[in-house]
Amino acid sequence: MKEDGSQGFSKDYWLQNYSEPESMDGLANAKEHASYIKSFFAVELIDLSSVIDFGFGLGYLFSAVVEEFMPFKAYGIEPSDHAYKEFKRRYVSSAESMKLTLKKWDLVTWAKKQGDSAKYFDLGLCTSVFQYLTEEEIDFVLPILSKQVKYLYFSVPTDTELKRQVDELDFFDEYAIRRSKAFYLKKLKPYFVIIGCRLLESRHHFSKDESPFTDYLFRSD
Repeated sequence: MKEDGSQGFSKDYWLQNYSEPESMDGLANAKEHASYIKSFFAVELIDLSSVIDFGFGLGYLFSAVVEEFMPFKAYGIEPSDHAYKEFKRRYVSSAESMKLTLKKWDLVTWAKKQGDSAKYFDLGLCTSVFQYLTEEEIDFVLPILSKQVKYLYFSVPTDTELKRQVDELDFFDEYAIRRSKAFYLKKLKPYFVIIGCRLLESRHHFSKDESPFTDYLFRSD
């Protein structure tokens, strides 16, 4: 029976598809991703003191970013029971003063719980999540994401990447919905501006004139 990715995957899914994390992007090179994010914002002298991960999976990237930034507040959601427990078992923070909150929620559940008084985060992480959401779910969560994070480290495989996974890695993700680059750019545009590789700036928090990222050649406004 096919699983519903938005509600989390079973232990068998994680063991089958993440059996070799040392060879996977975002896992094997999680520290490099975190260092890139840190350097990107350091160039503009931007301090990020709160981080939220929207589907941390096994938690490699989430823990690397938390260790890199040492934020005052960190928050992570992950609906898969196996991945959630694995992260809690492995993760040990070196920041005693940090407030860490973990919830076994999917992205839609999290979005539904965000009221008008919900506090926003400086940085959000959302990697390889949107391909498991329906178009209706994407339309629902995007405006809330834009309100609840100032910046978003975002990635999603398009139909092109998913085809390359089959051709080059002999891996077919039966749960991923195949969509084009144009589809995702159209969905993101009302809510986020692309300011760098995988890095988005919230239109809710910044206008073009208020943004600290003023290299307009590299903005997607």
